[in-house]
Amino acid sequence: MDKKILICFFLLVIITAASGCTSRPDAPDGKSDGNIDSNADIEEIEGLWLGTLHVQGGMELRLLFNILTSSDGSVNATMDSLDQGVKGIPVEVVTYRDGNLHLGVKSIRGSFDGTLKEDGKTIEGEWKQSGSTLPLVLSRINEAPDTRREQDPVKPYPYDEEEVVYENEGAGVKLSGTLTTPRSEGPFPAVILITGSGQQNRDEEIMGHRPFLVLSDYLTRQGIAVLRVDDRGVGGSTGNFSQATSRDFAGDVLSGIEYLKSREEIYSARIGLVGHSEGGLIAPMVAMESPDVAFIVLMAGPGIPGEEILYLQSDLIYRAEGVDNETIARNDALMKSMYSVIKEEENDTIAAEKLYKILMDEVGNMSEEEKTNSGYSEDALKTQVNAQVQNLISPWMRFFLTYDPAPTLMNVKCPVLAINGEKDLQVAPEDNLQAIEKALKAGGNRDYTVKELPGLNHLFQTAQTGSPSEYIKINETISPAALELIGEWISEHTGDMGDGQ
Repeated sequence: MDKKILICFFLLVIITAASGCTSRPDAPDGKSDGNIDSNADIEEIEGLWLGTLHVQGGMELRLLFNILTSSDGSVNATMDSLDQGVKGIPVEVVTYRDGNLHLGVKSIRGSFDGTLKEDGKTIEGEWKQSGSTLPLVLSRINEAPDTRREQDPVKPYPYDEEEVVYENEGAGVKLSGTLTTPRSEGPFPAVILITGSGQQNRDEEIMGHRPFLVLSDYLTRQGIAVLRVDDRGVGGSTGNFSQATSRDFAGDVLSGIEYLKSREEIYSARIGLVGHSEGGLIAPMVAMESPDVAFIVLMAGPGIPGEEILYLQSDLIYRAEGVDNETIARNDALMKSMYSVIKEEENDTIAAEKLYKILMDEVGNMSEEEKTNSGYSEDALKTQVNAQVQNLISPWMRFFLTYDPAPTLMNVKCPVLAINGEKDLQVAPEDNLQAIEKALKAGGNRDYTVKELPGLNHLFQTAQTGSPSEYIKINETISPAALELIGEWISEHTGDMGDGQ
């Protein structure tokens, strides 16, 4: 049995724990707290230390530790996961004695133990996290690596950028974001960018890429105002992300529309939505509910029910990674049994018990070799199973699994651009684009464009296989062809819509 059936990629543990933020909300100053060893020897390992983890799926993750001592002898240390764009994670425990270094990162249940080599430039050791152990060699460096991607915009920008805060009063949630506006004479058409699944910051930062930063920069340079926002519980936004569903997030977007309507420089009749992945599920919900939505752009938006998406996603990704047919079939059967529980058992406690048994039975079927190769202890596997169970019974998953976007799409009357990458393995292009077009046509929508973009993956990067394991390796954040298509389509649909004032 392939271990990928039961445990997430190692790198996802870091992403989940850090919430995709550039700094953790529980330690906004980036300082460590807790058990810090302040002996004199620690000055030997003060500075920047860089190492690379080789994780599942052939991915590489660079970890950067910054160890500093102050004049009073106290120690501050932080960890950055450079390729995930996660910075300033506090290292709560730092001990160094007789050449042996221990770094404890409690917030993500991770730690590093290593020994300083005679040259004083290398620390050889192991990284441990959630029961998994990987070799990690840290090298002393003088400057932090430049993590800026090729398409990341460089300040000063030729447009105005403003930090904004508004409320979803009905949900009691404060939303924080960035509004970029052209410097030409307004008022301007505007778009709200809607992130994909998982806790995302306003830049939709993932694997070192910031797609929404690149997209907002491109559109604002084209004369379109752009509002991009931190998800609930991320960055400057409040709220409990874990208890929210896609429909709740639609309420947050509606509040964003009301906010834009209050701005003098924005055309109230020219406000549109651009949703990526789950954001492409949310945008039609908002468009159906609000007559203020002038148009929507669906970037890899779902057109079929969530359960079908998950089956297709699993099959396509596994095949791209060379997983054998038998394992794929077993995983498919496992998913069906789990999803049946979620759909049929409304009581979370009972559902959790049933799901835990299903997954632990699968663990029991693993050979000793498979368990050893997984790098996880028995206790760690149980921990991972419990974590998966909680994700499975979350309000978001219960909603997504059974939600069919087609009826909502049939009620969308504003112009729609729906695009997918040909090599998207997460939201299969053929199945979803066909379903979107069918629903829009059945609903009588007369202005829609549905297009599959050759050679692009789920993030709209130019890709070879489309596997998520490639995302981190590709320097391109969004294909220029995709940016141009989106920009031209929005410009065409905002050029003659009345003054809106």
